[in-house]
Amino acid sequence: MENCTADAPGKLRDRAGAPVGRYHDIMPGSTPQRDQHDAPRVALATHAGLPSLADDDRLLMAALGARKIDASPAVWDDDRVDWGRFSCVVVRSCWDYHLRPDAFHRWIGRLEQAGVAVWNPPATIRWNADKSYLRDLAARGVSAVPTAWVEQGDATSLSDVLRTHGWDRAVVKPAVSASAHETWTTDRTQSAHDESRFRALTARTRTLVQPFVEEVVEKGEWSLVFIDGAYSHAVLKRPRAGDFRVQEEHGGSAQVLEPSAEVIASARGVLTVAGPMGTGSLDARVDGCVVGDAFVLMELELIEPTLYLGTSRGAADRLADAVLERLRRG
Repeated sequence: MENCTADAPGKLRDRAGAPVGRYHDIMPGSTPQRDQHDAPRVALATHAGLPSLADDDRLLMAALGARKIDASPAVWDDDRVDWGRFSCVVVRSCWDYHLRPDAFHRWIGRLEQAGVAVWNPPATIRWNADKSYLRDLAARGVSAVPTAWVEQGDATSLSDVLRTHGWDRAVVKPAVSASAHETWTTDRTQSAHDESRFRALTARTRTLVQPFVEEVVEKGEWSLVFIDGAYSHAVLKRPRAGDFRVQEEHGGSAQVLEPSAEVIASARGVLTVAGPMGTGSLDARVDGCVVGDAFVLMELELIEPTLYLGTSRGAADRLADAVLERLRRG
């Protein structure tokens, strides 16, 4: 596989410095010319900030068009969209769902009640939208980052959490979050100062406190992409200097590398343990890092992950084929 890097947020390039994974000849919001007669209509759901889709999704749209599927972007909370005209809705760059989770779930519910196929399925989306799924997976034997769960309104102090678990440094995040939203670090010397911030968060939502995983900074975090349950490709993400967040919007980078067979097997095992929620998903991304000799799960992304389709030859075609097969199955 050809090595590529993201030397700036959103700028994936190969070793020669050329951009990869972008369809510059597709105008935003447009679709390739195709015969529209009897073509199934597929909505690629996005958010209002990306009405013409992210680069990944435009690659998918082109691949679907090549298969005579009438794919187009649709903003999930746009009341003008007639969702009933689509054969299915593929949830893609709905990257603001965590800011309005109730509205997002109502939208999913309306699609479900209208009999519109949604991928990934509504039950999977509901399960994956709250990070308590990590507790479910850990209870079933998945090696995941240890987590202290602080329920909404719980009076437990941040200092008590760190002291009880013996953590010198930790990461704090809400149970419903994406792209490191409201995610921050603390340590034993800083936790008393951070108490008011912690109190404000726990007053609103269930909160996770996890030990700071140094390997994310030192070695990077793997993102392994699975399409229709089969491993497709992976990237290794790293935070920028002085930060811990690997997301590109926070200055992180992504390098296309092939993980070891052991890492791939561990990621596949996460999907297996998740059952139909994992192996039955149209697309899935397993995020984790190697601690010692073991792969440790950070997140299982089943709603709207970036899939890095442009970094792996044929990835967009594999995903389009999976959509086509599901349309055929009805």
